[in-house]
Amino acid sequence: MDAPPPAMATGLPRKIIHVDMDAFFASVEQRDHPELRGKPVAVGGSGPRGVVAAASYEARVFGVRSAMPGARARRLCPDLLFAPPRFEVYRAVSTQVRAIFERFTDIIQPLSLDEAYLDVTENKRGIASATRIAEDIRSMIREETGLTASAGVSYNKLLAKLASDQNKPDGICVVRPGGGAAFIAAMPVRRIHGVGPVTARRMQALGIETGADLRAHDLPFLERHFGSAARFYFSAARGEDDRPVRDRQERKSVSVEDTFFDDLITADALITEIDRIAQSLWHRIEKNGSYGRTVVLKIKFADFRIITRSRSFATAVRSPTLLAEAARALLFAQLPLRMGARLLGLGIHNLEQDEGAGSPAEQLALSL
Repeated sequence: MDAPPPAMATGLPRKIIHVDMDAFFASVEQRDHPELRGKPVAVGGSGPRGVVAAASYEARVFGVRSAMPGARARRLCPDLLFAPPRFEVYRAVSTQVRAIFERFTDIIQPLSLDEAYLDVTENKRGIASATRIAEDIRSMIREETGLTASAGVSYNKLLAKLASDQNKPDGICVVRPGGGAAFIAAMPVRRIHGVGPVTARRMQALGIETGADLRAHDLPFLERHFGSAARFYFSAARGEDDRPVRDRQERKSVSVEDTFFDDLITADALITEIDRIAQSLWHRIEKNGSYGRTVVLKIKFADFRIITRSRSFATAVRSPTLLAEAARALLFAQLPLRMGARLLGLGIHNLEQDEGAGSPAEQLALSL
């Protein structure tokens, strides 16, 4: 059994809720367009270079996922319906949801338009049960926006975020003090927030498939294989996380990168991928409401050498066309590559928070 969770400096335990809107962009489209309800829907472009920004649950059954090329999504689901993104509408709904959060607490850390952490340890309504607060919030969201949200309730951010995904859609999961390690133990490591696809494959090669497998290895072993990230994995396997909910966290950059099974060599292949990555990055920029002045290209070569190249503008990049043109220009300047590229990445830095998007974004026996 886990050790009793430590108290906060104030002597009060933390009560953390992670709220995640269900298939947010796609659900808004289905709400506003009755003909899309109950059908597989992708928000994004269906053309040769289109990218899926979000997929409805009906589409996910076929394997359609966000950041997937639109052409591939169409092959997986021939009946897929594409809806163009309407980020101004998504931001308006996100503002509605944020207002609901503020009825309970001012300690809110948005991660994007559709998810946020809330610290309700000392809440405005004096409600002792974080679970009751989460249920009240979900009910208000349904009544006032016509959408559903899932919630995770726990004594730290890591567990709350994992819990919010446990019973999706339109569900709630509570991980109580003393239950963190057991909750993580049965979980595939790829589901642990902070373990990306590449790291998950490395863990699997070491025989680490679940949280229990991860917990079986000591810190020196993890440091040998995962370097500076080892301490996080060591703590995560035990359900430990002491990060506070930060009500005003300034994001420094937004980026997207992709690792390829086969190294990219030809100019056509490289251009196709950087165009796709630029579209995916633009969707992420719009989702986070953060626009920046500096476009950064990252290339990792077959020998694992990494280079970055950047271009800065006088004002923030607020056009997907300008972003794509800048990405192509940075890539063209490196062609022909001296060897194949195993990874391409694109980022936007020197961010200026969009005014319409809102702010960017222990443990005792307690009544969760």
